[in-house]
Amino acid sequence: CIGDGMGLSQIALARVHGAGLAGKLYLERLPVTGLVQTHAANSAVTDSAAAGTALACGIKTNNGMIGMAPDGRAYQTILEAAQAKGMATGIVVTSTLSHATPACFAAHVTSRKMEDQIAGQLLAARVNVLFGGGRKFFLPKSVRHSGRKDEIDLIAAAGRAGYEYVETVDALPSRRGSHVLGLFQLDGLTTAPPEPSLALLTGTALQRLEQVQADLGRAGKGFFLMVEGSQIDWACHDNDVDNVVRQVLLFDQAVQVAVEFAQRDGHTLVLVTADHETGGLALLAGSGADKPPTGLTARWSTKGHSGTPVPLYALGPGASLFAGVQDNTEIPARIA
Repeated sequence: CIGDGMGLSQIALARVHGAGLAGKLYLERLPVTGLVQTHAANSAVTDSAAAGTALACGIKTNNGMIGMAPDGRAYQTILEAAQAKGMATGIVVTSTLSHATPACFAAHVTSRKMEDQIAGQLLAARVNVLFGGGRKFFLPKSVRHSGRKDEIDLIAAAGRAGYEYVETVDALPSRRGSHVLGLFQLDGLTTAPPEPSLALLTGTALQRLEQVQADLGRAGKGFFLMVEGSQIDWACHDNDVDNVVRQVLLFDQAVQVAVEFAQRDGHTLVLVTADHETGGLALLAGSGADKPPTGLTARWSTKGHSGTPVPLYALGPGASLFAGVQDNTEIPARIA
């Protein structure tokens, strides 16, 4: 579970609003904690493409590059490695499915801007569950609001490749095949009804991946799922405190679903981390007329990313491997 742009201050801010000063978010209840260094190959401050590549492939790359090293060599992702072991795989996000972080787990391109190519690569990678926004990158150029530069209809191609397609919450429960593509908005999700919530999509993905493996007689093989609270980052870029709180709490609800599944299952490792911190957020004591009900005042130092380490929380088999200070490239290596 990746909270894009989510640093310790974003978590603390959401906690005081959602659980109180002495409370805990669900992600904070995981028993193992660590800190993650996030620099890119060509910058002390990473973007989501380089950080996502580190989390997926275990290598440092330049900002903007997806699933490959600075020299252009493509590297296997942890999702692709899981597939090679017979595991089912899934990606669930609130951004476009072709956005930087999800792209890093199943695509390989020189630039994160190549979203039309990334969309095709996600399907070609045969990821079992793909839930998010970004329908415009799956529609042919001649269709209104398309984001493609060609006439390829990837939704039709997905159907030919055996994907069931869904774009409303009501249609979700009826999908029972081994591959499902859910595109709930033309662009990023609104993260509001009538869309399915990130928590609902996470729970649906977990059920589907577990069922896929059972149907294929591979129940013991397990699955790999990446869930991103994509819009924590967007709220931080806007320095929007209220939306930061909302997006972290929505992400935390998805973490709760994952943790409760893992606790029932007993064989599932849950990792919660971030690709980087966004906004350089500091939490200060409020005073006088400016003193908010929480007692904390948010102060931003940038509308971009920062180079501060991000937290990692772990629960389940192998969780102890993720304690302490680590580089982001070490995370997929340890999963492997």
